[in-house]
Amino acid sequence: MGCCPLGSQEVVLADPLRHDHRGNRLLAALSPETLAILDRDLKQVSIAQGAVLFEPGSPLDTIYFPQTGLVSLLILTRTGETLETATVGREGAVGLQGRFGERFSFTRAIAQIGGRFTFIRAARFVELVDGNPAVSNLFSRYTEVLLAEAQQIAACNAIHDGVSRLARSLLQSADQIGSEEFPMTQETLAQMLGVRRTTVTLLAQVFKEKGLVRYSRGHIVITNRKGLESYACECYHTLRHDRLPATLGIKM
Repeated sequence: MGCCPLGSQEVVLADPLRHDHRGNRLLAALSPETLAILDRDLKQVSIAQGAVLFEPGSPLDTIYFPQTGLVSLLILTRTGETLETATVGREGAVGLQGRFGERFSFTRAIAQIGGRFTFIRAARFVELVDGNPAVSNLFSRYTEVLLAEAQQIAACNAIHDGVSRLARSLLQSADQIGSEEFPMTQETLAQMLGVRRTTVTLLAQVFKEKGLVRYSRGHIVITNRKGLESYACECYHTLRHDRLPATLGIKM
């Protein structure tokens, strides 16, 4: 798949933006010296909503750092059903396992919200920062965070009802892109929650009637965050306020 696996679905941005990678909080947490070392090999692309970064079995040969987009990691069943296990926004990265050598994806990584991404070849990243304990520690802690999130969402999917899971998912998406307004189709939400599109329609209607969200033509606006939080399950508060941000040491 290489460093540009998305073909016509991604567009390399102009040079004036090439050196601005601090929209991603993992990259922003690196020292200026480390960023200077990586800068020549860090590139930026605009990735469209729905573009697939990795399929199950794909080599993890590229590391993507979202700046304004949101990536969903989906489990695919043999019958074609999907279920989200984790999301990655401006606080994280996709494909980090590639820094340990030849690794393959277990999930489909798809841009649920399109936007600007920084990327680098995994092998080149290793060459540049191999032996740097600060970088290794930061990225190891983030990998722990992502695993903990996947475990939390697995429990959420098994225990909590559709209304609370939808509230959690909408709030998470807003947090990870830094905006209460974002594109999100009902089909996308159905994939994320592992339910039928008709079920999402019914669940979203609950929030619309209570004035918590506005939804039109694949565009969502959270109009009453406190009200929506009251419907979210405990998993949202764990992911946002409790151990995960504290483990990483980066504000969400």
